[in-house]
Amino acid sequence: MSPTRLVPTDTHSKLIGYLLWLFGFLGAHRFYYGKPVTGTIWFFTLGLLGIGWLIDLLLIPSMDREADLRFQAGPINYSLAWLALTFLGVFGVHRFYLGKWLTGLLYLLTFGLFGLGVLYDFWTLNDQISMRHARRDG
Repeated sequence: MSPTRLVPTDTHSKLIGYLLWLFGFLGAHRFYYGKPVTGTIWFFTLGLLGIGWLIDLLLIPSMDREADLRFQAGPINYSLAWLALTFLGVFGVHRFYLGKWLTGLLYLLTFGLFGLGVLYDFWTLNDQISMRHARRDG
């Protein structure tokens, strides 16, 4: 069993958070920082009609700190996985990166399981990576 972390590791990047914030009216940065409920709300309301999106410009540093405390560090780079999901998710690139070759191929052939698989991964990617890291340490 691994010792409890006293100092958070940098699992998520503020730079990537701000890059995704540019698409934040669709909730990308909120999903990245492990906030799928508000990410979904941002997606359907265009960032609370742009107001929430603008406020998030100031909230990204605190969302980054929370994500660093919440998610387990390890060999899989969260930022790289999220960039692959955000921009190439329908082709399954993020799944190939995670070593999930069968579902990666399935996403490639079905346009991300017709978009629903990509939505599922937006909700769960941080946990998928964190659990893989925890199994490695356990």
